[in-house]
Amino acid sequence: MKLKITKKLIIYTSLLFILILIALSGTIMSQVNEPKYKVISSQEKIEIREYTPILLAQVSVVGERKTAISAGFRILADYIFGNNEGRQKITMTAPVIQQESSENLHWNVRFVMPSEYTLETLPHPKNNQIDIMSIPSKCYAVIRFSGLAREGILQRNLDLLQQYISSKKLHEVGKPVYAFYNPPWTLPFLRRNEIMIEIRR
Repeated sequence: MKLKITKKLIIYTSLLFILILIALSGTIMSQVNEPKYKVISSQEKIEIREYTPILLAQVSVVGERKTAISAGFRILADYIFGNNEGRQKITMTAPVIQQESSENLHWNVRFVMPSEYTLETLPHPKNNQIDIMSIPSKCYAVIRFSGLAREGILQRNLDLLQQYISSKKLHEVGKPVYAFYNPPWTLPFLRRNEIMIEIRR
């Protein structure tokens, strides 16, 4: 009898924990600012988007992709949490962006800065590893998917996106951009991941 009660308690506790995580994920993500864009066209989970200009904080990190994004995140988080010349806290936005640079095993990790800032008003970072840059309006082909950002999942979705671009006779510009929207405790099926490729139509 005690064993049955214990099993039921574990099941109910697990379900409650999952529901709390779902609620937290939804609440947090609904409050996070994201870059603005217009959807030009869509097909299943792929969209052609036109993004408005954005301001980015970027750091270049050496290492494998997963290691690099963790290291880059820590450096950029330190900047927005107040390690800047104005000692100002900058609101966290989504997504965290990652793109391989032209150098082998170098990854550029980026935070999107809140839209109220300009190059002139954004606090200057104290860490000279961080670059601030303004990106003009651009068009991207974007594929959206859930799950953990494992290499096999990323490659499979990248292949689908590149096949779509080829079928539409679009022209790729630069290397793929990986965009991750959720905090690490988000359940895999609730996660929003994207791969973006700049295009010329």
